[in-house]
Amino acid sequence: QVQLVESGGGLVQTGGSLRLSCAASASMFSINAMGWYRQAPGKQRELVAAITSGGSTNYADSVKGRFTITRDNAKNTVYLQMNSLLPEDTAVYYCRADDRLGFAYWGQGTQVTVSS
Repeated sequence: QVQLVESGGGLVQTGGSLRLSCAASASMFSINAMGWYRQAPGKQRELVAAITSGGSTNYADSVKGRFTITRDNAKNTVYLQMNSLLPEDTAVYYCRADDRLGFAYWGQGTQVTVSS
């Protein structure tokens, strides 16, 4: 069982920056991949960025060049640095971890609101 606790959401103006953090209760070495997803009102949850245990990253086209995902294995934490934020980035952001047995775990979500 992996518990995930997200933090760092909030309200920011267009063009601003936020950094989201996701702390995992388990060692990062038991986790295969971690990612950030988001869900806006009336829309499906979508992948924003993901990072594997080997450090390979994947981004949604809409955030490439603006968002950066990193992981700190010593702190069992994954970060999402979000720059040049746009109103369309407004959503609840969820952290997800996939362990090496293939089970997926989700955080409780953190709200990001970008005002125009």
